[in-house]
Amino acid sequence: MLRTLCRTGGALLQQTQRAAPRLWVTPAQQRWASSLPMNTLVLFVPQQEAWVVERMGRFHRILEPGLNFLIPLLDRIRYVQSLKEIVIDVPEQSAVSLDNVTLQIDGVLYLRILDPFKASYGVEDPEYAVTQLAQTTMRSELGKLTLDKVFRERESLNSNIVHSINQASDDWGIRCLRYEIKDIHVPPRVKESMQMQVEAERKKRATVLESEGTREAAINVAEGRKQAQILASEGEKAERINNANGEAQAVLLKAEAKSKAIRVLSEALSEQNGNAAASLTVAEQYVSAFSNLAKESNTILLPTNAGDMSSMVTQAMAIYSTLGKTSQKAAPEMLEEKTESPENQLPPPQ
Repeated sequence: MLRTLCRTGGALLQQTQRAAPRLWVTPAQQRWASSLPMNTLVLFVPQQEAWVVERMGRFHRILEPGLNFLIPLLDRIRYVQSLKEIVIDVPEQSAVSLDNVTLQIDGVLYLRILDPFKASYGVEDPEYAVTQLAQTTMRSELGKLTLDKVFRERESLNSNIVHSINQASDDWGIRCLRYEIKDIHVPPRVKESMQMQVEAERKKRATVLESEGTREAAINVAEGRKQAQILASEGEKAERINNANGEAQAVLLKAEAKSKAIRVLSEALSEQNGNAAASLTVAEQYVSAFSNLAKESNTILLPTNAGDMSSMVTQAMAIYSTLGKTSQKAAPEMLEEKTESPENQLPPPQ
């Protein structure tokens, strides 16, 4: 009797499963739900899957991975949802940018089911709903940007699309993880104009760089000339200073040597027979000067007694004696003036 009842229940269950409508399992939903398993009283749910069970047509519970028990005929597995990350190709569509350029754009959507109950009863076709939402959101976001910003701000565009999808898909139990734009196709004429713009921009940059290089070269040459002139002037200045110092030192050395010679000569003249030595020196210089006559010029001035050497020496010694007497007289007078000055007088005794 029990065996007959089990066989009858199994046959009825198979007929019920075969006769159950599967309108919700569309071809687009095959990635969302696998084939519905049969209620065999003992069920093993795979990992990362959620089985939605209905009892007598109403939601009963969600089976967790592992071992589960169901009542035949009363319980039925209505939906099977995958909890893995799902990748959906968003079909190519046309969109108009802010500067009225028609673009053909497609993308890839990455999402995950967070609430199997909402994903099963909140929307009829989750994949179709999310795909349409992604396309409309993408068209809306592209309409806010110009063509140049679409290529520069793809990351911000993707984040805006993800944010908009998540706001609408919270009631569906679906979470959009990221959205990536795959290809952006522009019209051929726009593409040609973009190529011309890129070439013009490159030529502009090349011209600017060339002019900047020429300017830098001219500046470097001018700076080099300036530094060379400064260094040359500093070198000339240092040379002049060194020459002046050398000439000054030479003059000082000559003056010191001359003063020492005069001092030695005066000491020699003050000694015994000094006048005779002086007469001999004057005679030698006279002979030397007389021998150099008419070597540098044709005009010669000679004294009347040029041949009388003794008279010339006597005349030179007389001049020397006169100068010596004059200096001897001038020394006492200077001494008397110093002694008679008010500063050197002593005050009268009191």
